[in-house]
Amino acid sequence: MTLIELIEDGARRLTDAGVAFGHGTTNAFDEAVWLTLWRLGLPLDTPLDEPADDSDSRQKMAVSPDQQALVAALFEERIATRKPAAYLTREAWLQDVPFYVDERAIVPRSLIAEVLAEGSIDIWLSGETRQVLDLCTGNGSLAVLAAMAWPDVAVTGADLSPDALAVARINVDKHGLADRVALVESDGLANVPGPFDLILCNPPYVNADSMAALPPEFRAEPDMALSGNTAGGTDGMDFIRPLLLQAPAHMTADAVLVLEIGHERPFFEAAFATLDVVWLTTSAGDDQVLLVTREALAQWQAGVAAA
Repeated sequence: MTLIELIEDGARRLTDAGVAFGHGTTNAFDEAVWLTLWRLGLPLDTPLDEPADDSDSRQKMAVSPDQQALVAALFEERIATRKPAAYLTREAWLQDVPFYVDERAIVPRSLIAEVLAEGSIDIWLSGETRQVLDLCTGNGSLAVLAAMAWPDVAVTGADLSPDALAVARINVDKHGLADRVALVESDGLANVPGPFDLILCNPPYVNADSMAALPPEFRAEPDMALSGNTAGGTDGMDFIRPLLLQAPAHMTADAVLVLEIGHERPFFEAAFATLDVVWLTTSAGDDQVLLVTREALAQWQAGVAAA
């Protein structure tokens, strides 16, 4: 059997089993490539297309019976456990940067990573931007990417989960950023007084109906990283409501908050109808990540108080 045949066979098995994707891949073939190359110890960027002279193609590389058995066992584990592939490989990639991950933290996939890589919020920052908060840091990927994007800033990664922070510590150390990324256990903004020039936040925001319908791959992740209904609500905004009320007190005068809300824009707009926000463009569209200034938050906060 050749490498490409092994990958195609794995893709068929994933499709037939009806597994769900969304943790680094969006389809069976890409996930089969990832699992197969990782199991065989081949680089994940191994070219699988055939060059004209066929001199450097990996497609026709022979795979031994022992190697086939190793790969088959990994696919069997993926199908039987319904765990995201990243939990099996202990690695996830975000904006071409590798991160360690395990079941203690959500698999990193935040669209805010695109915003950082593309510099689309840089116009909202200034030469005085020095303090950045990554709230709900999870495995620390956004904190690491922010430190990479802006070499002059200090980043605080905060999370309520000590387990997630332990994973974040692995990634901060992995990328040699311990001197610029501090990790803090905090319930929301409680233990991170600031003030910050920029707050990044990919919070738990999934509404109750969507939580109930999540496939097993997503239920394998910590509920507290997904469900936005832990205070008894159903619209997914339980974490975001106090965050927006409290944020101005933790922000410098010209600071901005970048917030991911996924597919919950209708619920967000229903909850915060009078809040003036800017929707940012990402690969998933113009309705999943927003930016709001401290000034807009303060005005909205005053309106809420007056009402």
